[in-house]
Amino acid sequence: MSKRLAFLEKHVTAGGSDDPFAWYGLAMEYRSLSRWEDALRTFEELRSRSPAYVPMYLMCAQVLESLGRPDDARTWLGQGAEAARAKGDEHALSEIEGALSRLPPASV
Repeated sequence: MSKRLAFLEKHVTAGGSDDPFAWYGLAMEYRSLSRWEDALRTFEELRSRSPAYVPMYLMCAQVLESLGRPDDARTWLGQGAEAARAKGDEHALSEIEGALSRLPPASV
């Protein structure tokens, strides 16, 4: 286990950290290690703790898309667009809308 991963896991589990950046960092570390289910579970935990944390939506959607789950990615991106609008984050909204436009058509 990498030192970074050990540090992040310890940080978020110690007292149930509410630091969204720590949870995001842990999810991204799992992503970089191709630990997809751990990454998705961590993004979901972050969303439940800090739904206004906009960066997670695009990153989780990218993981889902890479796993062949475009409908789930679309859901995350839709929620991310709402969060970005609520924050007035036009840059993030633009990135999210771009990602949405690149997804294949929704399943029926």
